[in-house]
Amino acid sequence: MKNLRRSGVAVSIAASLALALSACGGGDIESAGSGSSEGDCTDTVNMAINPWVGFEASAHVVGRVIETELGCTVDYKNLKEEVAWQGFGKDVDVVIEDWGHPDLEKKYIEGSKTAVDAGPNGNVGQIGWYVPPWMAEKYPDITDYKNLNKYADLFETSESGGKGQLLDGDPSFVTNDEALVKNNKLDYKVVYAGSEAALITAFRQAEQDQKPVLGYFYAPQWFLSEVPLVKVDLPPYTEGCDADPEAITCDYPETPLKKIVATDFTEDGGDAWTVVKNFQWTNDDQNIVAKYIAEDKMDADDAADKWIEANPDKVTAWLG
Repeated sequence: MKNLRRSGVAVSIAASLALALSACGGGDIESAGSGSSEGDCTDTVNMAINPWVGFEASAHVVGRVIETELGCTVDYKNLKEEVAWQGFGKDVDVVIEDWGHPDLEKKYIEGSKTAVDAGPNGNVGQIGWYVPPWMAEKYPDITDYKNLNKYADLFETSESGGKGQLLDGDPSFVTNDEALVKNNKLDYKVVYAGSEAALITAFRQAEQDQKPVLGYFYAPQWFLSEVPLVKVDLPPYTEGCDADPEAITCDYPETPLKKIVATDFTEDGGDAWTVVKNFQWTNDDQNIVAKYIAEDKMDADDAADKWIEANPDKVTAWLG
């Protein structure tokens, strides 16, 4: 795995941050970094990075606050979702954005008790099927799943085996799409683009060249401000309709995203645990930083620092 480890580098943020840190007993940056104050932070905070830019944005903003305000070292680890959970109690302290994994919660929170639900991170996730705007304008009824079969030939590709193609992202992403296609009797085949970046490229080109694409996408996601993809309505979500993954026919629910941390991090993480526990921001906040990274090609830490400097009040609240 690529290691994006960065040591703490002191930067000047707003005076209010320094006051907040002093008020919570952390002292100044130098004293926090020296380890002279008990409970300031662990020696290294191990932060997972799951493979989408919104997660990267959240992780680096939290990481930079921990580094620059507490003097800790943050070690970023590029890991798939399930692999990150396997690291709790070993080499992962924080998953900053979880989209809901009941099976993993049962195994690691209820079972081995190596992980703890650390509460919402403020983002609200929405997964769904989308088409580019030009298609919704030209074929207005395409946004109703009941009409997808009559348009299947538009989406046929060399990889879809004579059926329409439903383009998904990374195979590790949360998805019910193969069951949704089967159970709603849709003449489509799920084909994996392989990554978030590949999905974005496919939708961008589809809009620019007016080519058909039906694909999996989600919010929060900065790209939606560039190309306002149009959601296809699947059968409405109702409580429990997704209980059996093999039989599911309903749309994805809106999901309040949350933080999952290692149990031992809640016990010995000190002020770094306080920051993670208190961290909350909005979809718009995340999209700003994600755009800095993905579109403006900023270094992730520089993007985080830019947002932090513009939002001292929010960071003060995280410091407790």
